[in-house]
Amino acid sequence: MPVTHQGVTLHLGPRQVGAPDDLEAAIVDFIDGAERELRVAVQEIDHPPIAEAILRAKRRGVRLMDVVLEADYLREPKAPPAGKDGAHHGNRLLANAMLREAIDVKADFNPSIFHQKFIVRDGTAVLTGSTNFTTTGVTQNLNHVVVIEDRTVAQEFRREFLEINRGIFGRLSDAHGRAPKEARVGGLRIKPLFAPEHAPEMEIMKMMAKARSRVDFAIFTFAQSSGIDDQMIATVQRGVTVRGVLDGKQANHAWAASKGLHAAGVQLHRPRRRGSGIRKVHHKLMVIDGEVVVTGSFNYTGPANSVNDENILIIGTADDADPAGRAAQMRFGAAALGEIERMIHDHCEPFTPRP
Repeated sequence: MPVTHQGVTLHLGPRQVGAPDDLEAAIVDFIDGAERELRVAVQEIDHPPIAEAILRAKRRGVRLMDVVLEADYLREPKAPPAGKDGAHHGNRLLANAMLREAIDVKADFNPSIFHQKFIVRDGTAVLTGSTNFTTTGVTQNLNHVVVIEDRTVAQEFRREFLEINRGIFGRLSDAHGRAPKEARVGGLRIKPLFAPEHAPEMEIMKMMAKARSRVDFAIFTFAQSSGIDDQMIATVQRGVTVRGVLDGKQANHAWAASKGLHAAGVQLHRPRRRGSGIRKVHHKLMVIDGEVVVTGSFNYTGPANSVNDENILIIGTADDADPAGRAAQMRFGAAALGEIERMIHDHCEPFTPRP
């Protein structure tokens, strides 16, 4: 079951590989709740139930509807053979279906990656997380979805979307926009940040620097180009336990941070090569001291911080003096940490990088 506190809900999935929550249902239900406005910013959509939910919203009278996608998933690097549809046929098919319903669908054509994964609904709620709106994203890849029903947070994501929709992508974002406002939702602190303009990497590094006892994470891509690995190593050296789950394929690349992390004593794990049913560890999830949670679309790479379009969402804050906020963040932290522990126990083996 997802963990919920007064308008904040964390879904950890997918159920198909043993996680507690149904990611497809979380996304479809969120879209089905739209009444006036739906703004979708996501790397790709190839999962028909999600596209059908967007089409239903249009047909029932949701008037303001915009979708922005990564262009790379709407074209082919080379023409497919005669009679073949190509690898991204499903993405094009669903994008065309939305266009036929007069939904404003744009592709970014940014040379860097459009890596956002969020929906703003009616200007009062936002859904974000690590999950692409793909069949593998909601059924085979370990992912999470966060729903925030709060006008302040939703308006920050809406402002980001309107910049994107005007063509302000990647490096063009650097000169635009103040830092997003924080919010308290039922006493729980929620802090959104967007890359590249707000340098989420620095925020993550600052939180690790303040960790007292432990840092746990699950991440798809962790590169040496990020400063997060250096901070993680420094965190281990001052006696804090650091443990993480990596996507095994990504972690074995020459550019990956895994060798340095392993040598420094970071406890690394990866899904077993056979029998797990997991296609990718696609989370971008960190838990500080078992209670402050970092979620979003942000991989730990230099390009994610400096040229891609990304977001992070921080749930909680260290030493929260608000009793309701502290109790809530401990519940969210326990849920996220519990899912990392479940992955390690049920699906993973210790990871040693290739020499």
